[in-house]
Amino acid sequence: MEEYADKELLDQFRNEATRNYAFNLLVRKYQKKLYWHIRRIVIDHDDANDVIQNTFIKVWKALDNFKEDSQLYTWLYRIATNESLTFLKQKKAFVSFDDVSHGLSNSLQDDVFFKGDEIQKRLQLAILTLPEKQRIVFNMKYFDEIKYEEMAVILETSVGALKASYHHAVKKIEEYIKKGV
Repeated sequence: MEEYADKELLDQFRNEATRNYAFNLLVRKYQKKLYWHIRRIVIDHDDANDVIQNTFIKVWKALDNFKEDSQLYTWLYRIATNESLTFLKQKKAFVSFDDVSHGLSNSLQDDVFFKGDEIQKRLQLAILTLPEKQRIVFNMKYFDEIKYEEMAVILETSVGALKASYHHAVKKIEEYIKKGV
């Protein structure tokens, strides 16, 4: 399959005759990256599938209004992040945060889709102990290799705050792993 540049996809999407085709190409291009970004936030495979569906529904509805002030993938990550956080907030509305964290931890332990070795599983459990913002920043920097400047646009915060969050997250993860919990 030929990979189209974002500009080409947007041009095709804005043309009524090629709109559906362009959107399908956009989904194919970004679905895997966004899925794993969402999955690292919500942990559960089924929940991640629900959130990615909601993300692409929002993208479909809003793509006509995308002003191209940022890169397309930055805009997509912002929508995916917001949808993930909305999902977690709805989940928290019914149970306490500790219960949600414990549930996410158990989901990871029981997840048949998780193929990591013991070290990787411990890393994921350590990440789950982080506050929500630190967890998202760590995942975006460590796994997605997103630059702080792009992350600042996605999360609508300063580069300095992101660097501090990442630094604190790394320290907490190191402590968790050293404890051997």
